[in-house]
Amino acid sequence: MDNTTSINTPYQASSSLGKVYLIGAGPGAADLITVRGARLLAQADIVLHDALVTAEMLALCPQAIKVSVGKRSGQRSAAQEHINQQLVEAAQHHRLVIRLKGGDPMLFGRADEEMRALENAGIAFEIVPGITTAMAAASSVQLPLTKRGVARSVALFTSSTAPHESAETRIPDCDTLIQYMGGREAMLTAERMLAKGFPESHPVVIVESCSRPEEKQLHITLKELALGLPACEGPVLVMMGEAMRRRDTP
Repeated sequence: MDNTTSINTPYQASSSLGKVYLIGAGPGAADLITVRGARLLAQADIVLHDALVTAEMLALCPQAIKVSVGKRSGQRSAAQEHINQQLVEAAQHHRLVIRLKGGDPMLFGRADEEMRALENAGIAFEIVPGITTAMAAASSVQLPLTKRGVARSVALFTSSTAPHESAETRIPDCDTLIQYMGGREAMLTAERMLAKGFPESHPVVIVESCSRPEEKQLHITLKELALGLPACEGPVLVMMGEAMRRRDTP
């Protein structure tokens, strides 16, 4: 089997250890994964995937053992330490191991914890980036995150925290704010923004299940967001800022 790529790393696998690829699955649609990611999936021996990875995406690796490792906000999921151990054990028994993550592994993907576990075990790994949901959502609603004369800075943030970490999220000082894993946390963000003097009419766009057939879009104001969100079944991304104001149509 051809691993196709390699990296210069002090953690080269021995002949008895496999190699782990942390791959970004993108926002959801199977055809938005990178060509490199899809090629590696087709070669994988085992794939440890997030709960949000779609069945269509997993169809790209019919030959592989598939292990769901949870990690869905608001639902029971595998502890990160257990996922780390599963990765190490997989590399001890398989040549090509894939950890398939929604979006991009290096953004809210807990890649640091998994890389450290692999380093400590002497297992070689490589990162394959994916399209992060903010970019896919902006394309879907056809509203750029930056706009000349309106928005020249963007912040991506989340209220999701590690154990013993403060849940108080500082609102970034940027023109366009993108809150990952929004949901109820975005309501609290809106309340705090209003308290800081943001206008009630500040534009907000909610994108649920981005890039999937069931995708939903909602254009509201900051005041409406503070009052609550409708029930959402899929992952939610909240985009706030003047760049999110709908264009006047001719």
